[in-house]
Parts: sequence; C-alpha cells; structure tokens
Amino acid sequence: MVRAVFVGGGAFSQIARQTWVSKAMADDTHGKRRSRDGRNNKPPADETALSARLDSLNQRLSEVRKDRQSQTDQSGGGAASANASAMARGFRLSSELIAGVLVGAVIGWGFDRLLSTSPWGLIVFFLLGFIAGVINVMRTAGVANRDASDRS
Repeated sequence: MVRAVFVGGGAFSQIARQTWVSKAMADDTHGKRRSRDGRNNKPPADETALSARLDSLNQRLSEVRKDRQSQTDQSGGGAASANASAMARGFRLSSELIAGVLVGAVIGWGFDRLLSTSPWGLIVFFLLGFIAGVINVMRTAGVANRDASDRS
C-alpha cells in the first residue's frame, strides 16, 4: 500500500510521503513493527529496500552539496559578477536587435509618408531593419568575427 502511494508523481504522493515520514519519525520503534501481542516484527522487505535507497540518496545529496559549497567558497564572489556580466551582455544583444528593427520601421514609415507607397516601404525597411539587427547581434556576440577569421 505504501508503494502505491509513492508511485504517483503528484502532490498527493508528496503529502502522503511527508505524512508517512513524520509518523515514522514520531514512532519510537524506529521502523520496527509490533504485532498485537506486543512482539517486535521485522519490517517488510520492500520498506527495507526503500529505506536503503533513501539513505543512499541522502548520502549522495550531501556529497553533492559539499562539492557545491566548496566550489562556491573557492570562487568567492565571482559567480555574482559572472551573472551580472552575462545579464549585461544579454541586454546589449537584445537592444541591438530591437534598435535595428525600430530604425528600419521608422525609415520605412518615413518613406511611406513621403512617397505615398503605404505599406510597402514599412514592410521592406522593417525586414531590412530585422536583418541588420540580426547581423549586429551576430557581430557583437562574436559569431560573425569567428567565421571571417576561420576563412583566412
């Protein structure tokens, strides 16, 4: 019955698991079953296997946490500054793309107003602005520069 509760992946199984764990922790027999006549019985084999797997998982998790803690201790504040510079680079790349599209749209709108060619100027220059924005993003990210250096 316990195994059937743990097989599901939903919130019900988490609540059932927490309830089962809290009852097991509150029980002073530490996993031992008592029959009605008061004698201790061994826990079923599937509960023993589950307990062994949980202990193994807990040990592996503690090792991973120790490794992560030691890595963050060695790097110091470098992780925060790396995240900040990556975020700044992302904002720069997105602004390059948006600027290219907006400039192309404004130029197209201006041509449509001057030459009365609505909506063709806007469409053409919007697409040209998008292409220019993508090229600027590639150039800023270093993709276009690597391709040119690989050819020579």
